Amino acid sequence: MLTGITVVDFSRHLPGPICTMRLADLGAEVIEILPYPLDHALLSHSATGFAREPGAFTLRSHRNHKSVSLNLRTAEGKALAFALARQADVVVESYRPGVLRHLGLDYDSVWAAHPAVIYCSVTNYGQSGELSQSSGHDLNIQAVSGFLSAVRDDEGRPVVTDIPLADYAVGVYASEQICAALVHRARTGRGAYLDIASADLLTTWTGLHALLSKQSGVDQRTGAWSKDYVAYRVYETADGQFVALAAREEKFWRNFCRAVGRADWESLHTATINQHHDLYEELCSLFLSRTQAEWGEFGMEVDCCLTAVEEQENWAENGYAQTREIAYSLPYLDRKTEPHTTRDHSWYIDHTHELLKKKCKMTAGDIRRLEGQGVIPVKSIERS
Repeated sequence: MLTGITVVDFSRHLPGPICTMRLADLGAEVIEILPYPLDHALLSHSATGFAREPGAFTLRSHRNHKSVSLNLRTAEGKALAFALARQADVVVESYRPGVLRHLGLDYDSVWAAHPAVIYCSVTNYGQSGELSQSSGHDLNIQAVSGFLSAVRDDEGRPVVTDIPLADYAVGVYASEQICAALVHRARTGRGAYLDIASADLLTTWTGLHALLSKQSGVDQRTGAWSKDYVAYRVYETADGQFVALAAREEKFWRNFCRAVGRADWESLHTATINQHHDLYEELCSLFLSRTQAEWGEFGMEVDCCLTAVEEQENWAENGYAQTREIAYSLPYLDRKTEPHTTRDHSWYIDHTHELLKKKCKMTAGDIRRLEGQGVIPVKSIERS
């Protein structure tokens, strides 16, 4: 759907590459600008603790990207980056506000040469406001937005999730806004500047819950917001796995009760653990009587909103991922091989020479000159 659209990507870390990955999946040509000399950490992700090694986040978020390595500390490097940006339909960046202005690659500079450009800045806290220059990671975004306060354990403590939800969410949101801007440009001929902030997005998600909490006087720290419904819980199974029962509507709860032969539970759709602890204990015992696979089959046969809690290491093999064909393989990585080492970037291909010749009309002599000046890599990094 985006065939013919060129995206130049100056972004780092996860949100920007997730955004441009989605655009690439839709057919856009994505050219990511990497620093030269290459920062190997940019091609890696913390996979075990804080040890650096190429991980699924990096491999997958950079899928279908082409890369140009430029030394932006040189005038030639900045000029080449600008030349690529002024030809692009879309420019994406994720630096702190003001950083690209010093390089002459900010929106105003690019817009002056290319008014139809769609320029998207993806940051934690936006281009303005008291936190705009603050550092932060996914956990900070969840905290500032109020999202973290809504995800608590049984003791009322905020839970740190393994999945960087804010990073993923803002990447998806940014790609959506870019697509909308492309439609607007097709109608009007005008480009756009998009100020996309992770904290803005998550705040809009939590805003409704905050208003409801204030209106009802419920203290989310007590865990009372969910009311501990027995029909909306995660239960352990006989093999030490888990299933999720989400029978929020009475019809689903009724279907479940009848299928397990407990018609006497049907009137207890809104029962909570505190009010009906005996019922909760019976449900725990019931789920412990079958394996996760058996309950999974039960959920497929009985319309009661019961599903297995799939483990992350098996996500590509589960029936849903397989039948929907969404279990994308990681580029150049065979899951049967040993993990890559810190400096092993055999999956990565540098397209600097190819793209500079194609996009900037560079000759072989120009390429050799730029190599000698330390502006670009001496030779492309080939996949072994």
